[in-house]
Amino acid sequence: MSNLEMKLARKVAAANVDFQMVEEGDRIMVGISGGKDSWVMLHMLERMRRVAPIGFSLVAFHLDQRHPGFPTAVLRERLESLEVEFVIHSQDTYSIVKEKLKPGQTTCSLCSRLRRGIMYNQAVELGCNKIALGHHRDDMLETLMLNLFFTGQLKGMPPKLYSDDGRTVVIRPLAYCDEATIGDFAVEMGFPIIPCTLCSAQDGLQRDAMKAMLDQLEARFPEVRAVAFSAMSRVIPSHLLDRDLYDPNGADRGALTLEDLQEALPV
Repeated sequence: MSNLEMKLARKVAAANVDFQMVEEGDRIMVGISGGKDSWVMLHMLERMRRVAPIGFSLVAFHLDQRHPGFPTAVLRERLESLEVEFVIHSQDTYSIVKEKLKPGQTTCSLCSRLRRGIMYNQAVELGCNKIALGHHRDDMLETLMLNLFFTGQLKGMPPKLYSDDGRTVVIRPLAYCDEATIGDFAVEMGFPIIPCTLCSAQDGLQRDAMKAMLDQLEARFPEVRAVAFSAMSRVIPSHLLDRDLYDPNGADRGALTLEDLQEALPV
């Protein structure tokens, strides 16, 4: 095992311990887009399946959205070489996205919703109780920033999420892994990296702006991504403004006394 693989394996194991993503008897649909993140996720989950003291199964799942020019044959060939159970499901979401969105609008939101709905349904058809997605630490940070700046919510991307209908659980095994290490390992393994041509053709994406902002900060403060990610697990509701989480005017809170001030303030 290379140093890169060992580093990723430790982080995947740590995230799994913290959030119990993979459990005895699970049948997990592993979403394969063709990008570096999904290939590395499949590799790490397959490695876990071989060495973990619990029994679970995997089925790699690729949704062929019929993007013109997408090299589905390349993806199929690689999956066949890995000797893993896989399904390539074809459904034309590309035309729907192109039809519904006006010029200048970004495709990601609608495309993601369509893709997620299809995957939920297919997971049930395939007997899968969980869906594994390849989002990593940097994706989670960027999502937090996107919500903060553009939706007015302090909300991120959880490592484990129960679907609204209760049929499936979405897990993100790479939650603790940084994008740079994932990219280096994908190159080391020679995975065929297939970018999303629908996304890569767009300019001015908000997520790209968040990534650039983090890059600029990291150039000055090398640990900024690690520190920011750590902050996501150290939330102090009483120091925010959501009164559903913490109401400073609650009936159980009396007026501040002189003794309270003396204890709180240095003398």
